[in-house]
Amino acid sequence: MFVLAELKDTVRIAPEQFNLKLLDAISDEINRKLANKVLLNVGLCIALKDIVSLKDSIILPGDGASHTEVIFRYIVFRPAISNILTGKIRSCSHEGVHVTLGFFDDILIPPTALQHPSRFDETEQAWVWEYPLDDGGKHDLFMDIGEPIKFRVSREMFEESSPIGPPKNDNMKPGTSAATTSTTAGQSGESKTPYRIIGAINESGLGVLSWWDQQQQEDDEAGEEEGEEDNNDYENDENGEGAYEE
Repeated sequence: MFVLAELKDTVRIAPEQFNLKLLDAISDEINRKLANKVLLNVGLCIALKDIVSLKDSIILPGDGASHTEVIFRYIVFRPAISNILTGKIRSCSHEGVHVTLGFFDDILIPPTALQHPSRFDETEQAWVWEYPLDDGGKHDLFMDIGEPIKFRVSREMFEESSPIGPPKNDNMKPGTSAATTSTTAGQSGESKTPYRIIGAINESGLGVLSWWDQQQQEDDEAGEEEGEEDNNDYENDENGEGAYEE
């Protein structure tokens, strides 16, 4: 789920940080720059692991800060495809089930990857697995918000979210101000998700944990009942009851 990524960057240390040790100042600056940020095709940055190497610091003309080329290793959240994770249901919509890990929320289980057959309940705003019974009926198992859920990572999606520049004049309609166009462009840009995980629960053992806990409990109770019946039969045989001769 977590991997080490070796990265390279030139770190700028402002003059007011010169009282700190160089390693401490660089570590603080790297964490300030990368922590909780998504790097394209790398993953979600969590924390600095260690610094591999430092080059000589230089001061550029007109800038009192020092600049140091650094190679470092950073802890990154990027689960491998087919990894099994456990999170909590954040919400449900027609797009599918949205899952959170607490520190990462952009996880989606689409309808095609849910247990079959499933339907979306408009009243409860939740997905429902129509579990088939032995008598041909169905038992509704709801995927409620806050329920722990186990899923398999089936796909990952990275999307570059570059800063939005000023709107082009040819895109402006008559009577539309530049501020309005800029606001519209900003709203459309905010919908981009730099890193998203697509999950699946359409196999045995995956899904809401309470489903399988309940099934396990029923199996254990059935096993205990069978064990008691076997013990009763054994005691009857010892007492001579139920035995016969041909």
